[in-house]
Amino acid sequence: MDKQELATKVIEKMLADDAFSQWLGIEVENIEPGYAKLQMQVRPEMVNGFSIAHGGVVFSLADSALAFASNSYGRVALALENNISFVKKIVAGDILFAKTEELSRGNRIAVYNVTVTNQDNEQIALFRGTVFRTKEKHF
Repeated sequence: MDKQELATKVIEKMLADDAFSQWLGIEVENIEPGYAKLQMQVRPEMVNGFSIAHGGVVFSLADSALAFASNSYGRVALALENNISFVKKIVAGDILFAKTEELSRGNRIAVYNVTVTNQDNEQIALFRGTVFRTKEKHF
């Protein structure tokens, strides 16, 4: 199986087993080795007392993009450290896109940026994640 087929197969399995990403309504727009682009729509039950999306929803979308991108090589990768900066508010009905950029990938550690934008292509949040690449394989 080639690298693209492996990446697709890994992400299909991960998403099938990920009840939280399913609850969020995450859809995979594109997956390649080391890259993921995800989409989801913010629902009314995802907003906080200020009528804006709960930060955990946006963080979770970006975290899923990190997980899919970093695991796409076929080795199990687990988050070590993540952080997020919120740039613009998000409301119910917004469609969010999370797109990864692989900054570095070593034998054990990899670092990614995830940019979250809305349906108007406005930057919503900036996320950085560091993962530990285990020796365990998905298949």
